[in-house]
Amino acid sequence: MFNKIAFQNRRFALIYFFFLLFLFPAISQSQQNPQPGGQLVLATTSDPKSFNTIIAKETSTSEAVEFIFDGLTKTDPFTLKVGPNLAQSWEVSEDGLEWIFHLREDVVWSDGVEFTADDVVFTFNDLVFNPDIPASSRDIFMIDGQPFAVNKVDQYHVKFILPVRFAPFLRAMSQEILPKHKLEKVVKEGKFNSTWGIDTDPREIVGTGPFCLIRYDPGQRLVYERNPRYWKKDLNGNTLPYLERMIYLIVQNSDVELLKFIEGTLDAYSLRGMDYSLLKPIEQKNNFTVYDRGPDLGSQFIVFNQNPGINPNTNKPFVDPVRLSWFQNRDFRRAVAHAVDKEKIIEIVKNKLGYPQYSPMGPAVGFFYKDDVFKYEYDLNKAKQILKDAGFSDRDGDGYIEDQEGHQVEFNLYTNSGSTERVDIGGILNHDLEKLGMKVNFLQLEFNTLVSKLTSTFEWDAIIMGLTGGVEPHFGKNVWTSDGQLHMWNPRQETPATPWEKRIDELFSEGVQELDEDKRKIIYDEFQMIVSRELPVIYTVLSAKLTAIRNKFGNLKPSNLGGVFHNLEEIYIK
Repeated sequence: MFNKIAFQNRRFALIYFFFLLFLFPAISQSQQNPQPGGQLVLATTSDPKSFNTIIAKETSTSEAVEFIFDGLTKTDPFTLKVGPNLAQSWEVSEDGLEWIFHLREDVVWSDGVEFTADDVVFTFNDLVFNPDIPASSRDIFMIDGQPFAVNKVDQYHVKFILPVRFAPFLRAMSQEILPKHKLEKVVKEGKFNSTWGIDTDPREIVGTGPFCLIRYDPGQRLVYERNPRYWKKDLNGNTLPYLERMIYLIVQNSDVELLKFIEGTLDAYSLRGMDYSLLKPIEQKNNFTVYDRGPDLGSQFIVFNQNPGINPNTNKPFVDPVRLSWFQNRDFRRAVAHAVDKEKIIEIVKNKLGYPQYSPMGPAVGFFYKDDVFKYEYDLNKAKQILKDAGFSDRDGDGYIEDQEGHQVEFNLYTNSGSTERVDIGGILNHDLEKLGMKVNFLQLEFNTLVSKLTSTFEWDAIIMGLTGGVEPHFGKNVWTSDGQLHMWNPRQETPATPWEKRIDELFSEGVQELDEDKRKIIYDEFQMIVSRELPVIYTVLSAKLTAIRNKFGNLKPSNLGGVFHNLEEIYIK
């Protein structure tokens, strides 16, 4: 549900919203007796970093486990209304602070153990709210530093007591629930953070979702089989899902993925803009359909490392103090923003199938989107003037600018090697930054290595990266509040480092407690204005969400928010 680092800007399903998965509890009457069997073959350009979804901050992990777990609620990807899932109903007190969830009594984990209130209480109290576990979702559920109280009423009832009103509470209850009987021991032993790593026997990972991971071959594939104990059934009483197997092939990059789709190995392919003119003319001949679902909900951006901390292992600064002074300078970031040629990126990289982005929330989010924010047109002359006024100029005539102390402006710019689009964006940006007199070393790293730099070692200068996204602003709290796990430019601050970060903290605290949607919009409009003005991240462009799918599947219901396979359990082979 919370923001995660996307290893590419193309997703079959939106990882940010786990509550957009598993949406329809039964096949409609119009379907003609779907027959079970068959398989779905997809591809990914990165191995999973782990199988531990609680501590995951990247989509390589989330994607690997997204069909294994369920939450208490789900959200319809078309109406956005919240409906039941593992909880069949709920009731709330008049003041909105106490919620009692009535759990389904027919759910078992994939290993046959009964699902009960103990699992819900364990997930929140022992995992999400455990200070020794770096759970990104904790940022979402903490309000002014206060957690929810989660208590067992009886075997099938759980009570949540909120410290204050929490506007997106029901939507947030899509938080995946994990099995107490499998994980309680390692939590007590202090070993949870290293549990369910990539060396785990996949059959040890049990869930309540429609599929079970049965095999992981590093660098090759992830293999899933239908969960025979899955609790959802169709209208005829048949146990879902219909598909017998699902496979993720692990490929080197998007180009290889495209070739495998064309040759027929893959059943679906999420198009880059550059692929449209190649695939669209052959869709009838090759028996597939290209779906255009509108602007992406995620983002692509450049972020500079403003972390002033000291590496405890080396006793050296995470960022060289000279470069840190540049990155913390808003005028330096403004100049870079004016060097992002969004039109060229859309034309060349996206094949004219893209949208410029200027703030955290794009047009696809609907109600909370604010178009009237600070925007930075592509203008290298303006960028040069901003740099000059800020004390950056070519003092020795070597073609590169120096700061006021004479230090040449040189830094490393990273992105992940599996995303050819990010590599292309980096090439365009690098070319223009060099026109400004900056010496940029553009480097490509394997995705999980890059994520480790960003979230663990903190030793990096600048990164071209992306985040998943969604329609609820509060679910980006782990990125935007100063103590957030993914506050990338300067994470996990004990107190806000700047007045504007302090103000964003206040806005997120106010916004989550405001139940009037119009008033919430005013709050999150201010948040978007601050980000567009201060530029902690510099946005590039949004993709058009294009997916090609073989015409062999029934009951597909593609949506902008839920993706193509949000109802995977009810999809079948025609």
